[in-house]
Amino acid sequence: MDKKTLAKMIDHTALKADTKEAAIRELCKEALEYNFASVCINPANVKLASELLKGSDVKVCTVIGFPLGANTSAVKAFETEDAIKNGANEVDMVINIGKLKDKDYDYVREDIKSVVNAAKGKALTKVIIETCLLTDEEKVMACKLSKEAGANFVKTSTGFSTGGATPEDVKLMRETVGAEMGVKASGGVRSQEDAIKVVEAGANRIGASASIAICEGQKSNSTY
Repeated sequence: MDKKTLAKMIDHTALKADTKEAAIRELCKEALEYNFASVCINPANVKLASELLKGSDVKVCTVIGFPLGANTSAVKAFETEDAIKNGANEVDMVINIGKLKDKDYDYVREDIKSVVNAAKGKALTKVIIETCLLTDEEKVMACKLSKEAGANFVKTSTGFSTGGATPEDVKLMRETVGAEMGVKASGGVRSQEDAIKVVEAGANRIGASASIAICEGQKSNSTY
């Protein structure tokens, strides 16, 4: 896979709590240079990124209910609306993991739908299911509920829990949602080899802070 093709699959990510404005500016500069699919940043940084990327092909992606997914649906919907107002083109929301484990599937579906409806026609929606905390049965159910709710993508991980993306999980998610939905592998993808493995397993988007190392065929020491 050539560098340009790979870069266009990557959400160039900076979500750590101590990320400064200078880092967001550098992130956007790098995204423009490599023509990444998007920058993925916390909501407070959306307006700045939107201004820096205006007129380019690089999208502004932000996170909703992040990283625990335990906010109420009303808060997630408001957060989505606010992010879009500030310039977000894509939103990555975290499911309510406890409700999924309780098998309260109606709640989980409606929770996802609250974000999908808030973003409809305005922003792409990705659903973070946090695979490291789920059984295979729960991963399949989370994907099915995301599809039923009308989301555009399912995503493996926040990168802030006990593990990140694996080819096995990506394969299972792709098999569950079929060809019509996107699958985003996020968390722990730190080299071109890692990236190719998840793409071959079925991912068509990658979330990474090691984006440049991935494109340049290097190995990153990043912990996210």
